[in-house]
Amino acid sequence: MKYWLLKSEPNVWSISNQKKAGLKGATWDGVRNYQAANNLRKMSRGDLCFFYHSNIGKEIVGIVEVIKTAFVDPTDKEKKFVAVQVRCKKVLNKPVSLENIKKNPNLNNLPLIKQSRLSVMPIDTKSWKIILKMSSINK
Repeated sequence: MKYWLLKSEPNVWSISNQKKAGLKGATWDGVRNYQAANNLRKMSRGDLCFFYHSNIGKEIVGIVEVIKTAFVDPTDKEKKFVAVQVRCKKVLNKPVSLENIKKNPNLNNLPLIKQSRLSVMPIDTKSWKIILKMSSINK
């Protein structure tokens, strides 16, 4: 299993919208950055992703699971980019802010800090566990 972080502006698609999508999940589409799209292509069914509210809030607010791997993004007229299907696993009791992530020296290597504009990024297992602990989830 791999771990990822997906960014969404909460006024466009929030963790609440994702949760309401239920078991069928929702298509994670609209990604037009090649590096982010390549990350979508690397996802496997069952991979877990932090759901990050960007611009407004700037915090990890939930966890979603990949339920369908990369397919042609239906919003891309040129059929160059891909999407994945994800479903909500958990809304975090205590969101983890970007500010607190930056304060943790063990998380300095995260693309969230180094490549802040990237919308789909990998998260290493150690960082995943640290962030889970910061959110008061013991897994």
